[in-house]
Amino acid sequence: MPTSQFGPAVIDPAAQVAGEVEIGAGCEIGPGCQISGRVRLGEGVRILGPAWISGRTGPVEIGAGTVVYPYACVGAPGQDAKFKAGDPSGGVRIGAGCTLREHVTVHAATKVEAPTVVGDGVFMMACAHVGHDAHVGDGVVMVNNSCVGGHGRVGDRATMGGGAMLHQFTRIGRMSFLGGGTRQTTEVPPFCMAVERNQLTGINVIGLRRAGYPRDEITAVRRAFRTALRPSPGREEMLARLRDQALSSALVAEMAAFVAEAKRPICAGSGKPPRQMLAWLRWLTGGGTAAELAEETAD
Repeated sequence: MPTSQFGPAVIDPAAQVAGEVEIGAGCEIGPGCQISGRVRLGEGVRILGPAWISGRTGPVEIGAGTVVYPYACVGAPGQDAKFKAGDPSGGVRIGAGCTLREHVTVHAATKVEAPTVVGDGVFMMACAHVGHDAHVGDGVVMVNNSCVGGHGRVGDRATMGGGAMLHQFTRIGRMSFLGGGTRQTTEVPPFCMAVERNQLTGINVIGLRRAGYPRDEITAVRRAFRTALRPSPGREEMLARLRDQALSSALVAEMAAFVAEAKRPICAGSGKPPRQMLAWLRWLTGGGTAAELAEETAD
């Protein structure tokens, strides 16, 4: 039998550990931590200070080598008025090698079929939030105060800038990039960049280069964005253009598959005026009322 590289777990006397808690070899639980219920900590997990981890709503699993900073909260009930105390929950599953900084929150699922998921190697900076039933892929970076709403999905190696907000039930694709302060209620295809409110601006060239993709694949993604996404021609036409170009590019095929699976609108490209601008134009040309303008331009 292989032996663990870790020594025995170290639990500070000022920590509170109760319930069906399983603690792996080499774990460190700092002073003031409160860990209760059905919680499993993988080998080498470090909880540095007064964090709150509860498996009472649903089971919580934290993968090996993950570091949890003070005042993080994992496993609290989801912020869903329909979910009541005692309802069954799939809980939370956090992968290996993650970093959860101060005041991070990850809420338990409201459905029993699957947990709220944070993948391997995710870096959640201070005050980042993952809502109930959400799924955050591997290698994602969530900068301070970024939020994933309930049932949201974030693709592998995506980046959410500071204060970026992803609306509930909305997806952003693999290696996509949300700029700081972005408010995203529409879906962002893989490899794309979005800013402000539902506005695609280009592709994540730096991310693609760092991932080692060859120049011809990056060029294919550029072309797909320029011809199919930036003009925002409508779902069917967008999909037709992507599928045509997908014949010679695996990355474009991935973009096409994302669009085909979307249940929400695809984020508008920069070739289409923002919704707020269209509202102003309608009002200026007599095609809309002041009340409609106020509703369309409200934050």
